[in-house]
Amino acid sequence: MKKIISIEEMAMFLLAIFAFSKLSFHWWVFPALLLVPDLSMLGYLAGPKVGAWFYNIVHHKAIAILIFLIGFYYQLPVLQLSGIILFAHSCMDRALGYGLKYGDAFNHTHLGLIGKNK
Repeated sequence: MKKIISIEEMAMFLLAIFAFSKLSFHWWVFPALLLVPDLSMLGYLAGPKVGAWFYNIVHHKAIAILIFLIGFYYQLPVLQLSGIILFAHSCMDRALGYGLKYGDAFNHTHLGLIGKNK
């Protein structure tokens, strides 16, 4: 099952690259911004519940799609880019086995335990 999810997530990642290619930004912007959503992990400095909340908001695909759609509706390329980056990053994370976080510990995700202490 994990392999099927990984393949599905990589397909969505490719969709995000395709969507990005339709914007007028330079190609290097995509890889330059791809890891920016991981700054949400700074929420863990305030504890696991706050950290999980920030992480999950930034890594939620529906929020990424909503941001893109708002940007599309209002013709705001920066919002479209933001939505695509959030979506692509979430797809990449899930393809690698990193899921949304539970509030008890960073390594407890909806896809199972991650890290050394599985």
